[in-house]
Amino acid sequence: MEPNNHTRVTEFIMQGLFDNLHHQELFFGLFLCLYTAIPMGNSLIIVAIVFHPSLHTPMYFITNLDMVNVMCSSSVLPKMIKNLMQERKSISFDVCMVQLFAFTLSGGTELVLLTVMSYDRYIAICHPLCCVNLMTKRICISLIIGVWAFIAINSLVHTLLIVRLDFCGPNFIQHFFCEIPPMLALSCSSIYFNKIMISIANLFLAMGNFLLTTVSYGFIITTILKIQSSKRKQRAFSTCFSHLLLVILFYSSIIYTYIRPPSSYSLDKDKMVAIMYTLEIPTLNPLIYSLRNKEVKVAFRKILSFMIK
Repeated sequence: MEPNNHTRVTEFIMQGLFDNLHHQELFFGLFLCLYTAIPMGNSLIIVAIVFHPSLHTPMYFITNLDMVNVMCSSSVLPKMIKNLMQERKSISFDVCMVQLFAFTLSGGTELVLLTVMSYDRYIAICHPLCCVNLMTKRICISLIIGVWAFIAINSLVHTLLIVRLDFCGPNFIQHFFCEIPPMLALSCSSIYFNKIMISIANLFLAMGNFLLTTVSYGFIITTILKIQSSKRKQRAFSTCFSHLLLVILFYSSIIYTYIRPPSSYSLDKDKMVAIMYTLEIPTLNPLIYSLRNKEVKVAFRKILSFMIK
């Protein structure tokens, strides 16, 4: 085996979100405010669940979804916001790999959590009498631990496959954070095995979970349409609305970014979609669940009254 004569890249230069400096300064305050709202809003949901016992069982998954949203935004946005005010947008190789792992972990975990939540909605609506036995506290916790463990292994594998690659220049990332596709474009060594693993992940994780979620909602919608009472039908739709809205937002961005022909790639459009799932979805998540859930509203009122006292 021949020795590697390439000089290994120790840092990368990012393109950033905007090419125009004026746009960068203009959006700095907006993104900073939105990022500040993400941990505050999601933490408020978690506190409401912890201090409101009736929310514990149905909201186990939402608590983890809130944590995933905070992780996703925190892995990308602080560096992006800092770079908005810097002319040279650099990131070290090690920090880039940490960012890539954290982003892949949060994205994959949210993907599977949404599938598990769709199964939970399926059990609650299609088999309400079995819900207590099929979705016990122990089963919910086991599912959550399984999701985090599985996705952590998957993210570690993809990160290690990136680490083993040679990056010998150029070191210019055409994105505003470290993500797998733009990183592969910079490698000067073979990325054949990386592409195989990405294809497997797309097939089993993305397409598999999308199929399971679609099947679950197919049964849910069929069951709801069979309900005679319009009030019960409306209540059933209401219990699924928040989750279904998040599924649509999340999968639309995932499918656009990862599951499409390479010839249709557009860097500017990719960056806008990335903003959607790193900033907009984590920001909207607390609003979607709090505005559509009466129990969450009651918990918020209790927290606010406690703080006022």
